Amino acid sequence: MSIEVAPSYPVDPSIFRAYDIRGVVGKSLTPELAFLLGQAIGTVMKEKGLGHIVVGRDGRLSGPELAGALAQGLNEAGIDVIDVGAVPTPVVYFAATHFDVGSGVAVTGSHNPPDYNGFKIVVGGETLSEGAIQDLYQRMASRQLASGGGGSLRHEDVVPAYIQRITSDIKLKRPLKVIVDCGNGIPGAVAPKVLEGIGAEVVPMYCEVDGTFPNHHPDPSDLHNLEDLIAELARSDADLGVAFDGDGDRLGVVTRRGEVIFPDRLLMLFARDVASRVPGATIIYDVKCTGHLKGEIEKAGALPLMWRTGHSLIKSKMRETKAELAGEMSGHFFFKERWFGFDDGIYAGARLLEILAAQSGTAEQVFETLPKGVSTPELKIELAEGEHYAFIKKFVAQATFGDEAVLTTIDGVRADWPDGWGLVRASNTTPVLVLRFDADDAEALQRIQAVYREQLLAVDPSLKIPF
Repeated sequence: MSIEVAPSYPVDPSIFRAYDIRGVVGKSLTPELAFLLGQAIGTVMKEKGLGHIVVGRDGRLSGPELAGALAQGLNEAGIDVIDVGAVPTPVVYFAATHFDVGSGVAVTGSHNPPDYNGFKIVVGGETLSEGAIQDLYQRMASRQLASGGGGSLRHEDVVPAYIQRITSDIKLKRPLKVIVDCGNGIPGAVAPKVLEGIGAEVVPMYCEVDGTFPNHHPDPSDLHNLEDLIAELARSDADLGVAFDGDGDRLGVVTRRGEVIFPDRLLMLFARDVASRVPGATIIYDVKCTGHLKGEIEKAGALPLMWRTGHSLIKSKMRETKAELAGEMSGHFFFKERWFGFDDGIYAGARLLEILAAQSGTAEQVFETLPKGVSTPELKIELAEGEHYAFIKKFVAQATFGDEAVLTTIDGVRADWPDGWGLVRASNTTPVLVLRFDADDAEALQRIQAVYREQLLAVDPSLKIPF
């Protein structure tokens, strides 16, 4: 189907987010928009002297049409497209390296509801974010786009190469039984094969790809979505449960006793492992991670670096600092050591099983060596579109936390005390304030929450505080 876009076709600026492009299919996100986006990406590539790009899509029902329109737009700009079909987002990133093109677009709505879709974009090895994404919008809105065609399209199956690359490097020292919950997202087509290939016994759960997500939402950072996995573990003799988000770039972990191991504690384990082979390695973590992480990274003989939340911002900082490892509280893990530095939940799951299989104790015993305080999951306060940014600006200007608190304002306001910390920041994907609290004990947690509650209400007394 050939797409023609009317000169008057409107481009909705609200879908151009900080780390990607995301909107509701049939409303802000249409084949016409995907075609224009392909042209815009192709225009940027032409300016950089790049001529080839990988396109892949997740398991959403709108994926084939949007990916097809995107490829047509890229072809119109003179770019040759390698279509890798329905694959997890990390497999798109892998394909960009495997085919030595350095550029790729994953058509994915990630962990959003079924009626959403979007685009994660890499050009010349750089994941586009913030200003680069706004630049695409300006080009599309003003129709400053390369045209004239000439680009080719070919289809390739890169999944066997992805699986082979991981299984040739990782082998479990002893077999582990793992329940794998893919939430009917696209990881179901790949993750069980990877984990079986490294020597695990896999019990698949919701691994049939279904873009309507009939069982639960594919977002392991929301604890409700882990309830089925926890129940299944209670009935099973499995060693561990792992869960992936809708496009496979995030990992969730649950023990057989039903404890959720938050990603910032997993990062402690990964840091020990990486630092054992690369002493002095820089390890990056985002502002939502536990205060215990810095000391654990230092104890492992590595260099801790706190940075802003967002997969594209973390990858950019990794390139700048030559970091060997990074992680975010949302479950994105980025291994440079033995891998390629992009976020990959499936690969992170394989590395986790490798570490656990090398120990003589149970997974629980390994996790018990990681310090744990009393913490909240991510808490959210919904605001109108754009208001969350204005709120944070005011909060930074007027909030006071006393002399004892160490403030970090690279991304919202994080206040660290000797016995715990709190954070409020503006989400870059939805119009919400994101909060998290972590402390040595319940008493300290309540004290820190009370300080934040008072400061939040001082800025806006009408806020509905969720703690």
